[in-house]
Amino acid sequence: MKPRHFIAMDTHCQFCELVAMTERGRVVQRNRCPTTIPALVDAIEQVPRPRFLTIEEGPLADWLYRNLVNHVDEMVMSEPRRNALIAKDSDKDDPIDAEKLANLYRGGHIKAVHHAESAERMLLKRHTALYYDRVRQRVREANRIMSEFRRTGIFVHEKDFVHEADRPALLRRLGTPILCEEIELLWRSYDVVNGQVAMMRSQLTCLGRKDPQVRRFTKVPGIAWIRAVTLFVYLDTPWRFHSKQALWRYIGIGLERRRSGNGPLRLGVGQNANHVLKSTILGAAKSAIAAGNNPFADQYERWIADGISLPNARRNVARSQATTLWGMWKYGSEYRPQWVGVAAAAQLARAS
Repeated sequence: MKPRHFIAMDTHCQFCELVAMTERGRVVQRNRCPTTIPALVDAIEQVPRPRFLTIEEGPLADWLYRNLVNHVDEMVMSEPRRNALIAKDSDKDDPIDAEKLANLYRGGHIKAVHHAESAERMLLKRHTALYYDRVRQRVREANRIMSEFRRTGIFVHEKDFVHEADRPALLRRLGTPILCEEIELLWRSYDVVNGQVAMMRSQLTCLGRKDPQVRRFTKVPGIAWIRAVTLFVYLDTPWRFHSKQALWRYIGIGLERRRSGNGPLRLGVGQNANHVLKSTILGAAKSAIAAGNNPFADQYERWIADGISLPNARRNVARSQATTLWGMWKYGSEYRPQWVGVAAAAQLARAS
């Protein structure tokens, strides 16, 4: 059996540091090469097979993954936050970082970051991420406008100025010409971003309608087109998760257990989660509860009657929704209200 070689790269926009070592930790190659695909492929091909490559997740990760994955036997994009050894241990520079990363890889201490197999799926994910960036920018612009009004003792909400017809009355309340000019300037910036949000929402809806899985997602109470597309592209595949608890932890609605010594067992929601997915599924839970007349709203009412707090009951609804979507996706099933709740996964399995 041929010895395995573990390759790690510390990547930058102009150059990459590459270190290759054997299973026993002996360094067989160090190389600095330009960050171009031909140069990187040439450096990798100098390492005998079987060879395994790891790169830390970053801006270049997806581009490198798609161009280098066919030149190695395995490629893992690692989670930087888990690689604390690189930041904390002894000296630090690019060649040292690459060697430490290779040691973590050969020791099995790398946490992989999922990348979609389909380039089209990744582009849709980037488009979705840009939409949320524009939404955040709109919120920032609106908050700045509301803050300027509060400075003069006028309390307004975004809905009070989103339509141009409502704005002259607000300007008359300001009175001072220079303040009116500042607010009008901020409104112009707000209108630009708000228009971008509306345009991208329309685009994402059109793209979502083309995919049968996204269309199935929208049948679940609380899940409209934008939320369906978000869950679809950020989760990418249901087979990433070995259990519903793993899915919940990834989304940010699962519990983590912590104990030290003989101290008490503490349960809490993990902080290292995908915040876009977390806000999406919690928003879906709130929408389903507010809509009423659906299994998730019924579950919420039962949990409240049992004495569960409002936030925990909402989080339980989000878990129930996530599990339902996960089961539908795994088994290619349509939404069935009677399958929501206990034994839903077993019913889906039998139906498949």
